[in-house]
Amino acid sequence: MAVLDSLGKYRNTGLLILRVGLGVMMMVHGLPKIMGGPDKWTGLGGSMSVIGVNFMLVFWGFMAAISEGLGGFLLILGLFFRPINLLLVFTMVIASLVHLAKGDGINGASHAIELGIVFLGLIFIGPGKYSVDRK
Repeated sequence: MAVLDSLGKYRNTGLLILRVGLGVMMMVHGLPKIMGGPDKWTGLGGSMSVIGVNFMLVFWGFMAAISEGLGGFLLILGLFFRPINLLLVFTMVIASLVHLAKGDGINGASHAIELGIVFLGLIFIGPGKYSVDRK
């Protein structure tokens, strides 16, 4: 179909839609974690035990919260795009492993796996021309 074929010229608009949509949703997940403070961060950091890391739990939890909350905002802006996506991939890998370790199976881990795949793909694609990194 000619109409659908012509949408390729709006690649950067598509990337902007992806960045804004994913960024807003990551902020929705991350901001309550940031606001939860050290008690919340310790619990989040405990997730690192799935890869054998049982130290600096507050730090790891804070990093996960910041990756989602502040990372979501930076995704929207397209600022520090590739490093933020790398942090989000790592956060989603840990989230996936936690779900699998809890016995949630692939269905329980699927959301984090899917997001991790999207963030990994975005590392290669870049933020597009409507981004702060591009300016």
